[in-house]
Amino acid sequence: LNDNPSHYKITLSGIVKSPKINFDPPFLILMPVPLDVKTDTAINIIPKDYLRQSRIRVELPELELEDGDRIYPFSVHFPKGQDIVPSSDGTNKELICHMSFRSSRPVSFLGNMFFIDEEENRSSQFKLLQQQRIAFLLYTHIWHLTSLI
Repeated sequence: LNDNPSHYKITLSGIVKSPKINFDPPFLILMPVPLDVKTDTAINIIPKDYLRQSRIRVELPELELEDGDRIYPFSVHFPKGQDIVPSSDGTNKELICHMSFRSSRPVSFLGNMFFIDEEENRSSQFKLLQQQRIAFLLYTHIWHLTSLI
């Protein structure tokens, strides 16, 4: 038997889990604000099935204005770091992400912000809506009404 390896049968089985990221809340509607006023909020990033440490980066949307100019009115900050660290029990600690918006020009945006890990998994997208144009028009309208009183 020892000289003939064809008598041995090895069977392997398992479950393959792909790492993914969930968000709480799953989408975000930022409050309308006047021009050049910053609005911000926090979201929880919930990583699942990461077996090794991975750093998260964010692909921020570039907005094209009516005159063709391009701006980046969104910013993000991770106050406790942006590394996904697996624990000994196989779970991953949640991350906090502070998201901000500020623009000196009127814009409206409905789209995605991508959270990408070190292995370039881009499957994590966060839905985002910002309607500053509506806020600016309402703000201007209220200002005119109050100035007439």
